[in-house]
Amino acid sequence: MCAKKTDMSAHEPSWAEVILGAALSVILGAVLGAVVLAIKPSAAVKELPKEPVAGTIYYVQGSHDSAKARQAATKRKQFAQGASVSVTEDEINSFLPPPPPLSTAKAKPGDKAKAAEKKAPEKAAKAGEKPAAPGAPASTGDLVTVGGPNFHLHDGKVQIAAPATINVLGFEQAVTVVADGSFVKKGNGYVFDADTLYLGSCPVQRVPFASNYVSQKFLAAIPVPEDIAAAWPKVTDVAVEGNALKLTMP
Repeated sequence: MCAKKTDMSAHEPSWAEVILGAALSVILGAVLGAVVLAIKPSAAVKELPKEPVAGTIYYVQGSHDSAKARQAATKRKQFAQGASVSVTEDEINSFLPPPPPLSTAKAKPGDKAKAAEKKAPEKAAKAGEKPAAPGAPASTGDLVTVGGPNFHLHDGKVQIAAPATINVLGFEQAVTVVADGSFVKKGNGYVFDADTLYLGSCPVQRVPFASNYVSQKFLAAIPVPEDIAAAWPKVTDVAVEGNALKLTMP
């Protein structure tokens, strides 16, 4: 008796299935790569290192020295009344205090100490560097939960950094969102337009569909005082001059 031959051609994948499988593999690989970079913290420094560590994303933390922001209240009042002002990053950071904590649960005795130990870095990555994402906000369940911002002015641009918590399938990771760009005229007012946007160590501007989502979450989280928000539409020009942000009124 002759064994019946099996027709294998019926089980071979079509070219369409091969192409679809390859495309899904590429997309899955890109997503996993973005997640890996996103949960890799960036490093806050006082100044950019001359010899950066390969693969490390650095950002300069803006100054928040109250002694250098003594004129902040006066300038804020002048701006609210319609006067042009030039504000330093110390003054800007004093204008925008961190928002209240998102978590309202009361800590039990000893919890604060344990939380501090958990957040403390195992070892310093480099002299002058600070722990990434200090004061990361409690997750709201969204993919990205953003905390209070920090401003840094440099080279004619504005850098805005904020601690954030990433929530991926129940896994939470504290990172920092860092946007670098300038204020541009759109419609009837000036808005911040990011040239680069990093979520942890992931360059979000290179990830399709993610940039707009993270940008909106990021900018919406910035707590703008009511008096500044009311006066902002009247601004006729916004420019970084040296170490100050010049806000021009009519």
